[in-house]
Formats: sequence, C-alpha cells, structure tokens
Amino acid sequence: MEKLKRTVEQARAAFNTGKTRPLAFRIQQLKALKKMMQEKEKEFSAALKADLNKSEFNSFSYEFMIVLGEIDLMLEKLPDWASPQAVEKTVLTLSDKTYIHREPLGVVLVIGAWNYPFVLVMQPLIAAIAAGNAVVVKPSEVSENTAKMFEKLLPQYLDKDLYPVVNGGVPETTELLKQRFDHIFYTGNSAIGKIVMEAASKHLTPVTLELGGKSPCYIDEDCNLEVACRRIAWGKYMNCGQTCIAPDYILCNPSIQKTVVEIIKKTVKEFYGENVKDSPDYERIVNKRHFKRLMGLLEGQKVAYGGETDESACFIAPTILTDVNPEAQIMQEEIFGPILPIVTVKGVEEAIQFINQREKPLALYVFSDSNKVINKMIAETSSGGVTANDVIMHFSIPGLPFGGVGNSGMGAYHGHFGFDIFSHKRGCLIRTFKMEAVNGIRYPPNSQKKVDWAKFFVLKRFSMWKLGLVALAVLGIVAAIVIKKVAKGDSGTVINTSQFPSA
Repeated sequence: MEKLKRTVEQARAAFNTGKTRPLAFRIQQLKALKKMMQEKEKEFSAALKADLNKSEFNSFSYEFMIVLGEIDLMLEKLPDWASPQAVEKTVLTLSDKTYIHREPLGVVLVIGAWNYPFVLVMQPLIAAIAAGNAVVVKPSEVSENTAKMFEKLLPQYLDKDLYPVVNGGVPETTELLKQRFDHIFYTGNSAIGKIVMEAASKHLTPVTLELGGKSPCYIDEDCNLEVACRRIAWGKYMNCGQTCIAPDYILCNPSIQKTVVEIIKKTVKEFYGENVKDSPDYERIVNKRHFKRLMGLLEGQKVAYGGETDESACFIAPTILTDVNPEAQIMQEEIFGPILPIVTVKGVEEAIQFINQREKPLALYVFSDSNKVINKMIAETSSGGVTANDVIMHFSIPGLPFGGVGNSGMGAYHGHFGFDIFSHKRGCLIRTFKMEAVNGIRYPPNSQKKVDWAKFFVLKRFSMWKLGLVALAVLGIVAAIVIKKVAKGDSGTVINTSQFPSA
C-alpha cells in the first residue's frame, strides 16, 4: 500500500516538472499509444479472447477501431482545442485581451471497466494525455488478462513516471482512492460510483462517473419491425449483453409482442447460427459470479426463446422473456447479460410514464416512423443519450457527448468533451493602461452620474457593430474632454468623469 502512495507522489512530481504542458510532448505520447496498438494488437486481442471470448474481429471492431479513431481525432484537433479561445468583450475591455486558457488539471485517476477492458481505459487515457495531465491507470481486475497487458506494455511506450499502471483488486483500489487526485474518472456500476464519489469528496476532487442503468427500448407499432428487431438483437447480444448502453428491456404494445419475438429469434439464428455456443462471434459471461447473478434473475420468468446455459463455460444463450412483471427482480437492476425482457404498454404515453417512474438511464432507444413520437419521447424523458431507430450508435459519434445523468452518471467525454473534462478552463483578462478616463467611473468618490454611466457600460448589451459605434462614441467623448483640457492648459492625465454627459 505504501508503494501505491509513492506511485501517485511520483506521478505528481513528474507532472510538476511541467513536462506535459507543451503540445509537442502530448502529441508524442499519443503517437506512442497508436504505435503500441499497431505493434501489440495481437497480444491485446489474445487477452480479450481469454477474458471475454472476444474474437479477433470483434476486438478490432468494438475496441481497437474506436481507440484508433479517438487518437487520430486528438492528433488532428489538439492544436486548435488547446489554443486560447477568444470571448466577447465588454465596452470597458475593448482595448484588452479576453480569452479562455485551457490548462491540465494535474494528476488524474482513470478506473476502467471489465466489459470493454481496452476501450474503457484507453479513451479516457487519451483525453487526459491530450489535456496535459499525468494519469494513474487502474484497469479492472475482473478482466485480468487485459489488465496485465496494460501493466506490461504501457510503460514500454509511455513515460513511466507520468502514466503508471496499478493492478489489483478492492484493497488496491480502496488505497488509491485515499490519495489526492485532481480528477477521478470511473467507469462501472452505480454502487461503486457512490463509493468513488464519497472518497473523492474528502479531497474535493471532481469526478466523472460513467455508470449504467436499465436503458429502455420503445418500439412503436408504426415502424419497420424487421429492421428494428434486427438492430435491437445486434445491440443486445453483442459482447454477450455486457454493454452499458445495451437495450436493457423492450416496451411495446401487446399486439406486436409475438412478432417482435419471432423476428429476434430469426435474427439470432442469422447472426450466430443454429448452435450459438459454437459461434466465434458470441462472447461469454465474464466469470462464475456474474453467471450466477444472471441465473438468479431468470428464476420464475417466462422464457419465450433461448434460456440454454452452461456454467462451466460461463455460457448463456440469447434469451427473450415475455409477460414480464414490472416489479420482478429482473426489472429492478441492470441486467448486463444476454437476457431481453419484454414489458407490454398501450402506447407512447404509457411507455414514457413507465420510463419516468424509474432511475434515469444511460441510454434511451425509440423506434418509430413518426417524428412526433420520437420528439415526444425525447422531450418528455431524460437519459444520458438517445438514439432513434437504432441502438448504441450514438456512442460512435465523436461530436456527441457520451455520459449519464442522475443515477446513470455525471460528466461526459469522447472527442472535444473528453479533452474538456480533463482541462481547467482558465478565464484570462489582459488589460492595457489605456481608457483610464472610462475606467474612472469605478473609482471613488461615487456619484449618481457615475452609477448611470456604469449601468450603460456594464448592463447594456450590444451587438458587435453597435459595440463599435459605442467605442467610437466613447473615444469621441474622451477626445473632446482632452481637447478641452489642453485648451485650458490642464496637463492632468486622469479625466474627471463627472464631466461626462448623463447616460
């Protein structure tokens, strides 16, 4: 445990040298990460296969490709994002510089998740490096093979002092959370998220919590059921259902429930063949503990399709449940497995009511040919993100913030949003020694005339062209007063604003 403390202190000492601040250094580290992926893809792919039975193709499509895209985006946009951002001036600061300077937070902690153990470490790591931070990386011990690869390979490519990897279980994580960080980024479940937030509060450390929840999927009667069910089946059963934004359950009218089941059954066979267990594209439950948890959720449920299991292989077949009681245990917690309950509702109004009676989900899905229905669902519910007529795909858009709300998390990342959460936006005003006549309205002694001018300069809002006219007017007033004083032979440099005309 003392070693963990020294690791964090070492990262802080390295950060305090200022090494991470130049963009050239950050870019070099990002390029090193990309090189690691290109040279060690096979090793990481083998680790993912051992942890979750991910095929080489699935590892690339759902983990490596996303990370490569994130690195390329950062390399392209970083010079622009890190540049000073000019902000609108006021009348009183027309001759000054006003801008936002983004600076690194310091030493941040990234705690990854086991279900996508590569991408859910790498994406926040990339953003934190791009923003100029030192990063302590804590992979999930549940995906132990991938965690070991990070511990072995990251020090070979990145600065060892600035980006250490800490492996271990609950004791190591608990000890890490006792240390002072400048930001903590955690991906996982809500229960642990509360522990992370409580620990962070002792140091007033800001947190980003990427949690989960029961992401609902409403299917309107007025939509293409063939396409809708195909997309839902893909999103639900990829990674054996262990995806934080997988559709957790379906809401639909009783009249289409049977059709939905039949189409999903047909789609599953198309995706994985007659024997799902033999498919190279179908993953496994991560361990026996989670397997038993899922088996407990299945107890007493009506299985319309699937239900085959093999504990020795941590295998659960794609499963559909019908006539599910909303009060059943499977509807009280995030499933995080290949089990898809269907709850029947009369229509969109009842679906919205059902969703709003529960915790805010990480994602919400609505399938409908009616923009009115889609817009109503968006307007009258709350969730981390929304995809209409598909599932999961909002995660793939770099320009969209990805994150939760309420019980499903706080803060968002991906692309520019990731760079921002690991940056401090520092407001900067660089003044000149000019316009002292105008600035005189804030100096004592005060008067009604000064207050009137202050109202005009401070409270009045102008468009940019009007602001220019006001500036010319102010300069005209100043020039007139200066000329008048010169004509009187007054050599004073500070102009008495009591001579200004009433506002």
